[in-house]
Amino acid sequence: MEPLAQGFGLVEGPVWDDQRGLVFSDVLAGGVYVLDGDGRVGTLFPHRKGVGGMVQHAEGGMVVSGREISFKPHPRGATEAGATVQLLDRDPERGNVGYNDITADARGRVYAGFLGNSPVFQDGRAPADGGLFLIDVDGSARQVASGSGLTNGLGFSPDGRVLYHSDSRVRTVWRYDVAADGSLSEKAPFVVTDTGVPDGLAVAVDGSVWVALAGGGHGVATFAPDGSARGFLRIPVPMCTSLCFGGRDLRDLYVVSGSEGSGSERGGAVYRTRVDVAGLPVPVARVRLAR
Repeated sequence: MEPLAQGFGLVEGPVWDDQRGLVFSDVLAGGVYVLDGDGRVGTLFPHRKGVGGMVQHAEGGMVVSGREISFKPHPRGATEAGATVQLLDRDPERGNVGYNDITADARGRVYAGFLGNSPVFQDGRAPADGGLFLIDVDGSARQVASGSGLTNGLGFSPDGRVLYHSDSRVRTVWRYDVAADGSLSEKAPFVVTDTGVPDGLAVAVDGSVWVALAGGGHGVATFAPDGSARGFLRIPVPMCTSLCFGGRDLRDLYVVSGSEGSGSERGGAVYRTRVDVAGLPVPVARVRLAR
């Protein structure tokens, strides 16, 4: 594992952008950043805290999570970015205090995991279940899954027929069958982790599922499509939070971490290693932007 950038609180939401490089967030300290091909880190969107997941949008910008799901346009040259567009609000009265990991399917629909309480910001609520929302391309949204203890990583199988979903509270990666309209079947266990808790995840072209192990997991576990263990990649710190495939051939594996257990409040980092299988490109979102 090659360390590329350090000095962050809780790194999350890594996304590969062919034009810019690796895009990632700092949940605790705030901000969305870009690590370019020369190893320089620049700020893409300043200040915003709580971004646990991101996907690119077809209109040029990012869909980001947090207190709500929003579209943020990329800055134009040296000017400020355009206005933020809210796509899906939270609903605390109904047990939805915000959103964590998100992903998009081949049609450009966005799946977003919602939280029953904040795992990192004190919100005065006892631990509560969350679930998944689907934002369709016309901008409409509906809940498609419930009963997630602590929603985390999301990723589709190569044929798009299975959605994988990390639930950190019960150390389980769930699998759902995906219908043509985006609806999901009842969840079924794909794998239960015994070291660390499943956090962010990504899927490779061969159907293998790569899962970041937080809570002392120290790295990324890989599983075959049948759920059998395949391998493990270790990072130097215990709080492994997420990962994505990048580079021109999608065989650069980027792994990100948090500060917990590192000995520093700014111990979160970005690592990279070459792997033998390419990752699946994550589709861009195509949900309507009602400005």
